[in-house]
Amino acid sequence: MTAQRPSGSGPVPSARAAGPGRETPGPPPDCEDSDLLAALLDGMDAALCAFDADGVVTHWNREAERILGWSAKEAVGRHGFAGWAVRTADADEVQGRLMAAMGSDGRQVHEFALLTKDGGRVLVRTQSAAVRGANGEPAGVYCAFTEVHAQIDLERSLALSDALFEDAAWGVVLVDADLRPAVVGGHAARTLGRERAELLGRPLGDLLSQGAEELESSLQHVLAEGTPPAPGDLWVTLCPARGDGAGGGASGGTSGDAATGPAGGRRCWRSGFVRLASPLAEEPVPLGVAWFFQDITETKLLERESSLLRFRGNQLHRAGLSAAECEDPAEAATVHVDFALAGFADHALLDLLPADGPAAGRLVRAAATPTGAGGPCSAIEPSGIPVGYPEGHPAPRAVERTGSVRSSAVTGGAAEPRDWARARQWPEDSVHALCVVLRSRGRTLGVLTFLRGASRRPFERQDAVYAEDVAVRTATLLDLAGVGGSGPR
Repeated sequence: MTAQRPSGSGPVPSARAAGPGRETPGPPPDCEDSDLLAALLDGMDAALCAFDADGVVTHWNREAERILGWSAKEAVGRHGFAGWAVRTADADEVQGRLMAAMGSDGRQVHEFALLTKDGGRVLVRTQSAAVRGANGEPAGVYCAFTEVHAQIDLERSLALSDALFEDAAWGVVLVDADLRPAVVGGHAARTLGRERAELLGRPLGDLLSQGAEELESSLQHVLAEGTPPAPGDLWVTLCPARGDGAGGGASGGTSGDAATGPAGGRRCWRSGFVRLASPLAEEPVPLGVAWFFQDITETKLLERESSLLRFRGNQLHRAGLSAAECEDPAEAATVHVDFALAGFADHALLDLLPADGPAAGRLVRAAATPTGAGGPCSAIEPSGIPVGYPEGHPAPRAVERTGSVRSSAVTGGAAEPRDWARARQWPEDSVHALCVVLRSRGRTLGVLTFLRGASRRPFERQDAVYAEDVAVRTATLLDLAGVGGSGPR
């Protein structure tokens, strides 16, 4: 399309030889302005046409030609849209509404049904405004228009973007190519425990004390390879916000709002990633990554607990079936301990209280798992010598309390876990201990001790419940075998 030359401009004079000391004249300024105007109009993403004060079309760009099919040569010079771009019956109304912009300030927005060159109809949304001359008087009207469905798509995209950052139940963070937050949604800011402005431009390592490496690796993969096919789960721990104490983090427990809990607890975020590329570039240029995430910690903990309960229930069932095949009740008791060790502990010790003799009332080792590589819990040749447990040892305390006692090297005050375990007559690789009392028919028969190494977590309350369940079955079989027992209590 060639833009119409402004009225009053003459033909471009040809260059002629200049005399001595004179420069050859170039093209007049109006020619340069006309070419620049034509390039600008044709490069627009929106269709644009312009009318003079009499309603004659003076400009028509390529986007208008694409939408309606009429070329600039066919459109420029026509009076209004009547008979070619608008139905004759609607032409006066459309022309009147467009030209009304000459007498008003600002832009006017309308929707019209325009005709295409092949006879079709296109619903467009127009924005029109007055064009003023050098004296400030209205000299015409320009009208920019787009197809309504394209405009609606754009508005929907903008509305979706606003909703994601303000009202979405998922956290939304736009991360730039340097892996730093560029835009942060309200829910994401609450989840991260920071103000939005505080999050922008900060390295992810400043926000997450654990899990930042995995998150950055995921973001780099998306930038290089594209959007992954499905969301994934990331376990992270938030850094304390400014002003929080070292112990001011969340415990990660099951109470409270999982999404907005303070820092410190380990959280699970289900995360999805979308690579962002500029739609205006000739080749896709990554602008960053849209990171969507939702806190599913409570769900994951419930799933883990349910799976753990199913496994332990199956172990108790299998132990009962195996113990039923043992002729010796004492052997059946060690079978229960063996099944309990799977996935639960590294070592087990069985100490009994003799009913009479010189060791009466003191714990004597009756069975244990081998030290070192471990193995099944097996009976120990009775020596009658009590175990030299020091004062305050968890095993005698379990007898005194008639309950369970948990202990760990990290809270025992020992400089070395090996020293802690050695002082308590346990294998040197032991770091966590759980002692449960053996009770049957109102009598205390002894203590069952489970030990974990450094690669395992400390024993928790639900672990104590499971150990007590194993101890009840073990104590019943030991009572049937007639071993141990400190008399009625």
